[in-house]
Amino acid sequence: MPNLKKQAVTASAPAKVILFGEHFVVYGQPAIVLAIDKRARATAELRKDERIGINSIDLRVAGMFKGDRFQATRGGSKARSRLEPIKNAVQQVLQKAETKKGVNVSIRSNIPIAAGLGSSAAVAVSTVAAVSSLLRVELSRDQIFHMAYESERLVHGTPSGIDPAISTYGGALQFQRGKDFIDLKIQADIPLVIGNTEVERSTGELVARVRHMRENYQPITDLIFVTGARTALLAVEALRKGDLKTVGDLMNINHALLSAVGVSHESLERLVYTARNNNAFGAKLTGGGGGGCMIALAQENKMKKVIAAIERAGGTAFEARKTDEGVRIER
Repeated sequence: MPNLKKQAVTASAPAKVILFGEHFVVYGQPAIVLAIDKRARATAELRKDERIGINSIDLRVAGMFKGDRFQATRGGSKARSRLEPIKNAVQQVLQKAETKKGVNVSIRSNIPIAAGLGSSAAVAVSTVAAVSSLLRVELSRDQIFHMAYESERLVHGTPSGIDPAISTYGGALQFQRGKDFIDLKIQADIPLVIGNTEVERSTGELVARVRHMRENYQPITDLIFVTGARTALLAVEALRKGDLKTVGDLMNINHALLSAVGVSHESLERLVYTARNNNAFGAKLTGGGGGGCMIALAQENKMKKVIAAIERAGGTAFEARKTDEGVRIER
């Protein structure tokens, strides 16, 4: 039985952007993913009973789990489905600790929700880390990743694993289905502007759209996928050299390929071209597409100009930086 002396522990984990390869990764091509300096924070405290209480402040949902029973205290009928993955993360750690102690978990995040930036994965990773530290259960980063991945399955069904991996390890990773993650060890600063269209979309529907496109035009789409792979690998070379101009050019190419398979959107095109017209090296959608977020790569002294232009064009925007720090205990 672990020593339960700690009263509260806070852990945090970063958000992510996909620099290259979204959608193409489904068909075995490489994707390049980057941890950014927006973080989700989970604070875990012990309870005197065996219940699991969860309060997701930004989602405005809260409730109490006792076994399979659930009582919402905020958020009504939507609360259970939104909190179930967090409960799953807590339960996995409790099982590992071989204890039936109850836990309260409070979630705060400055990661935009449902925008393709890996918010749910960052919450799962930080929850696993906070609860395991609270219970003095030593977990490797690999174990934290696998537990968070299992929680993500409740949200996304069969996720690629990109989101919980980058939230756990940080930095820049190359991901390809059926292969181990490759830590790219990128030293260069990568100054990004993230523009949020705030247009809601279904990633599942967009994945299905690409699949339908491939079923009807496979000789063409397979060439697009291979070109996307080559674009991503050339970008890795440019990132290692700190050649941001080339990275920007390759981002523009990648965006065009994604548009060709039908996952861009009018709102994304407006923000992408606005960024390019205001001195960004390159700009593209990030994540599932169909709305959500885009990213722009720009020189340090052009960042504020790009942000202002995106906001004039109807989006919300903020600066983001690569962070090499993945999950961490804060207190």
